[in-house]
Amino acid sequence: MPLKLVNATELRTGSFAFIEDAPCVIKSVDISKTGKHGASKCRIEAIGIVDEKKRITVMPGSERVAIPLIEKRKAQVLSIDKSNALASIMDLENFETFDAVVASDLLENIQENAQVEYWNVENGQKIIKRLI
Repeated sequence: MPLKLVNATELRTGSFAFIEDAPCVIKSVDISKTGKHGASKCRIEAIGIVDEKKRITVMPGSERVAIPLIEKRKAQVLSIDKSNALASIMDLENFETFDAVVASDLLENIQENAQVEYWNVENGQKIIKRLI
């Protein structure tokens, strides 16, 4: 399935986009017109969904940016490896078992047998985003 593409000027705070080939949530978009014959430029600040790294990029406003498809699902935690921020979880609909990254703000509160919401990002990455 092809990715959805939008112009950089269409990105909004809180939306998702691939920045530097990583799925990110947009924190701010500044659009500026450069001159009489110049094209608009977009300065985009984003935070990685999985790695939580801050990314800042500047691109022409007409440049196409890929939007990741994010599927939000529920699962149960089977085991936790807090040193590597990984958890083995089981999907509550199809009972598939796999490892997922635990968001840093949940690492201290997450426990075995807890129900969580995880995000299945289009490029195959899975991350636990909240406790249910």
